[in-house]
Amino acid sequence: MDKPYVLGLDLGGTNSVFGIVDARGEIKATTAIKTGGYADVNDYVEAAAQALEPIIETVGGIDTIRGMGIGAPNGNYYTGNIESAANLEWKGSVPLAKLFSDRLKIPVSITNDANAAAVGEMTYGVARGMKNFIMITLGTGVGSGIVVNGQLVYGSDGFAGELGHVVIDNSPEARVCGCGRKGCLETYCSATGIVRTAREKLLHDPRPSLLRDINPDEITGLEVTKAAQKGDELATEILAFTGETLGKACSNFALFSSPEAFIFFGGPTKAGDFIMEPLRKAYNDNILYIYKGQAKLLLSGLNGSDAAVLGASALGWEAEKL
Repeated sequence: MDKPYVLGLDLGGTNSVFGIVDARGEIKATTAIKTGGYADVNDYVEAAAQALEPIIETVGGIDTIRGMGIGAPNGNYYTGNIESAANLEWKGSVPLAKLFSDRLKIPVSITNDANAAAVGEMTYGVARGMKNFIMITLGTGVGSGIVVNGQLVYGSDGFAGELGHVVIDNSPEARVCGCGRKGCLETYCSATGIVRTAREKLLHDPRPSLLRDINPDEITGLEVTKAAQKGDELATEILAFTGETLGKACSNFALFSSPEAFIFFGGPTKAGDFIMEPLRKAYNDNILYIYKGQAKLLLSGLNGSDAAVLGASALGWEAEKL
């Protein structure tokens, strides 16, 4: 292969992590810069390009790089823009793919982080060979990437696949989501949602729990998992509720694309069977009969610390076709 590498950029609200990746999914070199502090996006691109120069040279220079993929909040695959991302300094529509392409002289593609994770899973992970699957990313929110007939679903405007904002609770007590709606899936099944469930349960359930030794403002999903692993009944129920809620939601998601698999990625998946077993049971109990036994429920095959860069880099192999 005359150009054996691609660049991947995981662009977060705090840090931007870059990696050079080969066709086997091996990260050959990495670098990072702070995302914030650049009021002008052109200054950010220039700082990134300067940080990239040394690692690009280690693999033989820019002529060995086929393309670049970017996973970013509100990244739009169709336009190449970041569209009004709430946690970034640059407001409005930012043509980030074009800016990087003009500066580095290589093709650049962009999408949101959940879609990038799906492409990464299909290229390097447990979804290799699959044509129909749904990627669910569990973090601060709940993201999703939907692959149908081997292609990521972007919809008419590039923003299809926001399954984290499907309303699963219409009751008056439904949780308010950051998107402004009430009862969204991510208010229950994200890492943040797990913490909300824990605080509510501790407030209304008098049973003893290891979680009572932690300041309510400092409880994390990881602390809930650790307590469950030590046999804590309340913590186990919190994770079971999370898995059950997610399993029911996935039984509905299956209706529109009949996926081969659901693949779950993110911090809460570290709870393992504490979440996955209730998830599987709820999915199987609620799935429409014609879909029973069809979809696998899998954990991501990508290394957690590398997954975002790998996912973004997977877009780089296709960037030249845009």
